[in-house]
Amino acid sequence: MARGSRNGISHRVVHLWLVIIIVIFSGTVVYTTYRLTGSFMRITSASKQNSELQKAAHELMNASDYLTEQVQRFTINGDYRFLENYFTEAFESKRREDALSKMDVDSRTGAAKVALQEALNNSVELMELEYYAMRLVIEAKSYKDYPQVLEGVTLRSEDAALSPEEKIRRATELVLNDDYYEQKDKIRQDMQASLKEIDKLAARTEEAELAVLEREITVTRMAILIQAMLIFFLIWLTTRLAINPVLDAVEQIKSDLPITLAGSNEFRYLAGAYNKMYEKNRSSLEKLNYKASHDELTGAYNRTGYDYFLSNIELENTYMLLFDVDNFKTINDSFGHETGDKVLIKLVKILNSVFRDDDRICRIGGDEFVVFMVHSGNMPRRLIESKIEQINTDLQNAGDGLPPISISVGIVSGKDATDTANLFEKTDAAMYRSKKQGKNTYTFSS
Repeated sequence: MARGSRNGISHRVVHLWLVIIIVIFSGTVVYTTYRLTGSFMRITSASKQNSELQKAAHELMNASDYLTEQVQRFTINGDYRFLENYFTEAFESKRREDALSKMDVDSRTGAAKVALQEALNNSVELMELEYYAMRLVIEAKSYKDYPQVLEGVTLRSEDAALSPEEKIRRATELVLNDDYYEQKDKIRQDMQASLKEIDKLAARTEEAELAVLEREITVTRMAILIQAMLIFFLIWLTTRLAINPVLDAVEQIKSDLPITLAGSNEFRYLAGAYNKMYEKNRSSLEKLNYKASHDELTGAYNRTGYDYFLSNIELENTYMLLFDVDNFKTINDSFGHETGDKVLIKLVKILNSVFRDDDRICRIGGDEFVVFMVHSGNMPRRLIESKIEQINTDLQNAGDGLPPISISVGIVSGKDATDTANLFEKTDAAMYRSKKQGKNTYTFSS
């Protein structure tokens, strides 16, 4: 067949333009995605900052409440551990000061910082009262070793004259009365004021960033829409020039037909070259002798076909079955060779009906046949057994006027063989074990 017309769009030119277009719209999409990602990151950062600022405001209040808890416990039972906890928080942990320092983000947090600074000032002011209460307990308990800052606290004369029990009661009253909690409320109010400023800042930031994000989303949508249109166009063009011609060519090759000249210029050239080789191969194949690979009597593959299949099988995915007709010599002697030939023809017909089209049936000797069950690496053993049982059942049917016969079979999975020679050896040995067991049976070998 001639190559045919080479008219068509050049795949090389189309490919060049596709690359250019893809680079352009991919760059556009990447750029818009980058901008969109930036907006998301800014919103995320603002949200994270707002969370951290709120956490800082709460942390100052938590630290103040912790100091209150420790001084109250100390004044109630005089346990020195609470005194140590108090001053560890005040002068080592310094959570209040750290919380205030976290407000130094930028100028926008100024109002929130001022409110939190006021909360810190009130907390520090409250410490003077707490120092005084702790000094009363120290005097009452006669502690000698205590923080130096408490040495500068001087008790009023009327408090100094109190008994130890009265000093304890006086200290407890100072940190549990209404005046004390009013001062605590001032700290909490300042903290709440700081939180309100933080929320206002977060709302303003979120509003501004959402406006930017909305614009970026609009641009991204447009870019994606253009990209989708280009993709559909590219799909259509590629389908017309390459995919459809290739798919049609595959079906035509499967159907053993020449390829239609269609699609791009380059594909048309390849199709023309294939068609030329197709005509030559077809002419050569028609000259091949069917008898070269098939048994003339039964139509099964002959020894040549068997050797070819054995050398090309995939061991991991193949079962080899060796069949031998039981007492075949007796049939020839008793009924004649013509009947013996008909028995062999009957056996092959039954094998063809039981096994799949992909399986290979070969006659390797007078009454010996091999079946290669390909693509059967995971086939259940019971399925193979049922096939052999069906074969023996059909061979017992004498309705066609032929004497009933049986077969002995050896079966080996290629997984259990080291190579093809070993596969045959194991299968042959398995078949002879079936013979020794009384014939009309099968043996699996590993």
